[in-house]
Amino acid sequence: MARNPNESQMTLGEHLEELRSRLIWALLGLVPIVTVAFLQGEWLLARILAPARRALAAGEQFDITAGSPLETFSAFMRVSMIAAIVVGSPWIFYQLWRFVAPGLHRHEKRFAYFLVPLSGILTASGVVFLFTIVLPLILRFLIAFGTNVGHEPIATAPLSEGVTLPSIPILKADPTTPAPGNYWINSEIHKLRVCMGVDANGVAHVLSSPLYRDTGILQQYRVGEVLSMMLTLILAFAGAFQAPLVVLLLGWAGIVDRAFLAKYRRHAALVCTVIAALVMPGDPASMIAMAVPLYLLYELGGVLLWLFPASRVAGRKPLAELSGDEDAV
Repeated sequence: MARNPNESQMTLGEHLEELRSRLIWALLGLVPIVTVAFLQGEWLLARILAPARRALAAGEQFDITAGSPLETFSAFMRVSMIAAIVVGSPWIFYQLWRFVAPGLHRHEKRFAYFLVPLSGILTASGVVFLFTIVLPLILRFLIAFGTNVGHEPIATAPLSEGVTLPSIPILKADPTTPAPGNYWINSEIHKLRVCMGVDANGVAHVLSSPLYRDTGILQQYRVGEVLSMMLTLILAFAGAFQAPLVVLLLGWAGIVDRAFLAKYRRHAALVCTVIAALVMPGDPASMIAMAVPLYLLYELGGVLLWLFPASRVAGRKPLAELSGDEDAV
């Protein structure tokens, strides 16, 4: 409901008490979410590291390492806490909304009801785009670049007389029941595997050593570094995909309009290209994959400004027509 000027206003103490109550409810609501996040933290960490592992596998280098005893556990804690905050953010924003909503006019509430879901959709789209399109291109380029730097061919020579080379079986999967002392190469994970023994339950104890393609620089990424890069990129793309929202807000404020956006369309395309060149690796495919979506986000801002001018969002009738309910919101 709209604010009634005849209603009595809350005192500062009452405001602080209301704020304290909302903070308590927000924290209590996060408790089960944090619990679930920690239970699924290992799965979440594996999913975030998966693009780097796939890119390493494509370059025939498979391992992500930890540089200290606490590194993997620290990464697990970070992922779990961030996931809990992200999943719990709607509940936190709801409590914040319950605190500020009584002081807003009806048209101000309409803007919030429109912008918050739109921001969430754009954020999710940015993360999906990052993991499906951008990350594979970036990692593939960086790994290929590193493995070719300083690479020198290995010299070959005929075998000396009487010398024979041993043969190691190359398998696509580990044997079901290896005997102690058996060894083989698993071609799917590029590792030399050795059966060290079999326990009382018949389970083989197998150790392995990684096999790397001859490279210039061996690519061995650390868990913490990969996680930091992933989280930084997620934040960057979630922010970049808010561009249509920024254009929409500038349009509502009267700073830009559709004619302005059309006039500077070429400039926007140039800026998107420059940003793509700075952010992405130097190969053309990666730059195009970044520049085109950025420019489309600019155009999407103009489309949203045309579909949802400020007068339509603030007015009762247009939004009611969209929702099918005259008393919507």
